[in-house]
Amino acid sequence: MTWRSSSSSCTGSIETLALWHDTYLQSTGHKYQNSAPQHDCYVHDVESPIKSPRQGNPRSQASGGLFVNTHQAVAVINATIIDGTGSAPRPQQSIVVRDGVIEWIGPHSELPTLPENTEFVDIDGATVLPGFMDVHVHLAMDGSLNPAGYLHEPDALLHFRGVRNARRTLDAGVTTVRDLSGSDYALAMAVEQGIIAGPRAIMAIHAMGPTGGHSDSRTLTVPFDCHPAGAHFGKTADGEDAARKLAREILRMGAGVVKVMATGGVWSPRDAPEHDGFTEKEMRVIVEEATNKGVYVAAHAQGANGIKNALRAGIKSIEHGYLIDDEGIQLLLDNDAWLVPTLLTGTTPPDPTKATAYAVEKKNRVRALLEKNIARAFAAGVKVALGTDSGVVPHGQNLRELGIMVDLGMDPMRAIVAGTLEAARLLRLDGEAGSIAVGKRADLVVTAANPLTDIHSLGDPQNISLVIQNGAIVVDRRIRALALSTDRRTA
Repeated sequence: MTWRSSSSSCTGSIETLALWHDTYLQSTGHKYQNSAPQHDCYVHDVESPIKSPRQGNPRSQASGGLFVNTHQAVAVINATIIDGTGSAPRPQQSIVVRDGVIEWIGPHSELPTLPENTEFVDIDGATVLPGFMDVHVHLAMDGSLNPAGYLHEPDALLHFRGVRNARRTLDAGVTTVRDLSGSDYALAMAVEQGIIAGPRAIMAIHAMGPTGGHSDSRTLTVPFDCHPAGAHFGKTADGEDAARKLAREILRMGAGVVKVMATGGVWSPRDAPEHDGFTEKEMRVIVEEATNKGVYVAAHAQGANGIKNALRAGIKSIEHGYLIDDEGIQLLLDNDAWLVPTLLTGTTPPDPTKATAYAVEKKNRVRALLEKNIARAFAAGVKVALGTDSGVVPHGQNLRELGIMVDLGMDPMRAIVAGTLEAARLLRLDGEAGSIAVGKRADLVVTAANPLTDIHSLGDPQNISLVIQNGAIVVDRRIRALALSTDRRTA
């Protein structure tokens, strides 16, 4: 089987250096072979010259550059398709993939004639869904309940941890993520170039907020004019001019989304979820700068007033939203904005043996209120995208979020759409991913379970039998080898 990386173009000095490096590797005949740890599943090796990522337009971060099977059609046959649009399941279907893109979908009985070397993957009636998207992760974080520990860690350790957590996320059936601080653009580049296995990633690089707010990493012993090593998770700015400049710096680093702190949070020592973060005016200039670069803004927003400030400022993505009130719900509807409720994190109780006393108190206070508030938002019909805040909780259990959504009153099919097409709409990727449709990327997840009757089953990665990314099988947990159907039709 032969593989290649899709073509790409680069701009800027960093990208030029990367291109020179890649040209050298190709001229010397060097090839990279993916040797990601296999954990409990079979992982296909990929061999190809390293290619440069698609850079320059942050919105293109997740849209290409991964390795695709270019010389062999793949037919996923005998499938029950849940396509991510909310339409009813379609049994006895087959999907033909070529060059990483879905080429044909239809009843298996109408499967067209295919080349002799087509790879047939018979899933024997199992359910195939679009690859899931988690729009709120922190790949550099380890899932502990005391983020203060990151203040003692060098940047390089965070990068290595990000590699491991990217693999775990892909293993869980998530083929695209939005990383909302902690990892730099190198992680997205490494996935695109095929250096590491993981989901495509849209990066926020750093979160930004006011002095003393949720993005202020300093301890009491750190002088006012410097930041500790942990500052890669957040930067501070005060006033409209400073906020505008910091937004420009973060966009310059390759951010495909800008994350702001509209409220305080649980883990920050000097504020609380009910406290406001950036002012509405500060957030307006950040939205202006992001919009100018074709990028949108996501807001960490837990308290009711900060949620409303963010929405009035033009922010399109409300992260957490735990203390939202009826006015905030109406603003979400009026502004056509998304709620990303991160219920997996919100409903996980704090461990008092690991978390600080102030965090335990704040977390328990918020947990007592969030379920009824988020359920009310669901019932009102706000747009919802799946996000877990993985990194605050352990990676690799992302799809547990679906079950918690359903526990709070969401229909199972709507929860699936929140993790596929609705998430893709938020990420502005719905033209190329997020649903199973001809012309879209072949990012697919296969499960033997019926997620409409047991949505919680998807929360256990062992129930994900196959993950296909760009038409290539990247996770295979089936006991038997790939089935080469005896009824294949050859040209």
